Amino acid sequence: MAHQHTRVSKLSICLTSLVAAGVLGSAQAAPPDTTRVIVAFKPGSAAKMKSAVAAAKGAVKHEIFGMNAMAIEVPATALKGLENNPNVEYIEEDVLRQPFALTSPSAGTQYARGQLIPYGIELVQADQLSDSAAANRMVCIIDSGYDRNHEDLAGNSVTGEYDAGTGNWYTDENHHGTHVAGTIAAINNSNTGVVGVAANKKLKLHIVKVFGKDGWAYSSTLASAANKCGKAGANVISMSLGGARKSTTEQQAFDKLQAEGRLSIAAAGNDGNRIVSYPAGYASVVMVGALDEKTQWASFSQYNNKVELSAPGVSVLSTVPMGGGIEGAVTVGGVPYAAGAMEGSPVKSATAALADFGIGDTVNSAVAGKVCLIQRGSIDFATKVTNCQTSGGVGAIVYNNVAGGFGGTLGTTVTNIPSVTASDTDGAAMKAQIGQSATVSVKATNYAYYDGTSMATPHVSAVAALVWSYFPTCSGAQIRASLNNSALDLGPAGRDVKYGYGMVQAKAAYDRIKSMGCGN
Repeated sequence: MAHQHTRVSKLSICLTSLVAAGVLGSAQAAPPDTTRVIVAFKPGSAAKMKSAVAAAKGAVKHEIFGMNAMAIEVPATALKGLENNPNVEYIEEDVLRQPFALTSPSAGTQYARGQLIPYGIELVQADQLSDSAAANRMVCIIDSGYDRNHEDLAGNSVTGEYDAGTGNWYTDENHHGTHVAGTIAAINNSNTGVVGVAANKKLKLHIVKVFGKDGWAYSSTLASAANKCGKAGANVISMSLGGARKSTTEQQAFDKLQAEGRLSIAAAGNDGNRIVSYPAGYASVVMVGALDEKTQWASFSQYNNKVELSAPGVSVLSTVPMGGGIEGAVTVGGVPYAAGAMEGSPVKSATAALADFGIGDTVNSAVAGKVCLIQRGSIDFATKVTNCQTSGGVGAIVYNNVAGGFGGTLGTTVTNIPSVTASDTDGAAMKAQIGQSATVSVKATNYAYYDGTSMATPHVSAVAALVWSYFPTCSGAQIRASLNNSALDLGPAGRDVKYGYGMVQAKAAYDRIKSMGCGN
């Protein structure tokens, strides 16, 4: 059945750690007196470069797969000498890369039993084009891994690679990669979870894990990952990640992959400004922006003249590692209300009389032993819930002070009472039931709502593979052109900075290629 959900008002990126975890070898921020750079060198001179790095009292941190280049960490004072080495082609900073999801799950109606169709599946016309031919295509997902044991992913044709730095490809400590994978290929299995764009276990997946729990990687490790996707035979490379600075090494990798006929697709970024993110900003990569369920531009989606296609990226329901999601529920006086679990809430339930706790800005013993009904506003969610708990409250419901539902997080604050969010209208209805018995519960689930251009990207990647499976003799560049030419134009007529050519359309692209040929 189709899933109805509630819009998010605003979420913030919860990636606050500056510790970087790279693929194909763990990565950590360089000590202050050293710097981490990429050194590209002449063919056949790898051994000489390693000796030069050692002589400079540096260390090789990562040898870039498929390229004459390596990431090194050396004293900053040694860079000049390395630049003058006759074997060196160039030296550049090894810049950071991060996932592009607003990683707090969005609020929505609680997850129901049975098969759900995320709204994005219909918007991109995936339900109008069979994936019966998809076995001839492979999508390589560069991300934080894949929960191979997930009930909605376990039956897929999927391979990947172990790395000593980030671990097994089939584990996902960050949850981001499994969410991306579900949008691409969550299985069409009765009464279980959701469906992806290619839902019938035909599409081949290859997983290259670049992010550990901390959610950071380097451009050097991304270049390696992309080259490994190429070696694995990937047709489409999906990257829900990026950073604000260019990398020559990275660009060379993606240019080569494009020349081989592959199609690389990446997220625009979530800062809601005109900054160009990379790798999406390279000419050899498709940049994807995010839309909501009404096909409106998502306010967090970065916009510039590099945005090429758009896809659903707000309140996207997809898979997370088994038990890795949370789901909230509320009933008052026997009446159920839609609830979003507050991220950071303990998984538990509480039943008691409902009490009005205002905006939750002060401790009030009058709510002891009761469930606090709290209006959003003025102070942060963690303080509201903590004040309820300190007052003796056993559960908390924070309802919106503007129209609609919302997602909330307690951040690093640890509480021991269950807490959920609710819409303004539901909050008003519950306020009329003060004193009645209320139950607040938060339980573990295998699915979650995420926002971000990270969520838009796999829609485009999967549609590209789906359409391409019908026309395998087309090149990646031709599929790209056909997707652009068949996109649903949104915003100002023609290509624009927020929507690009428009929202990707599977059936329209198929029809166009069938009647006009590749690349038209």
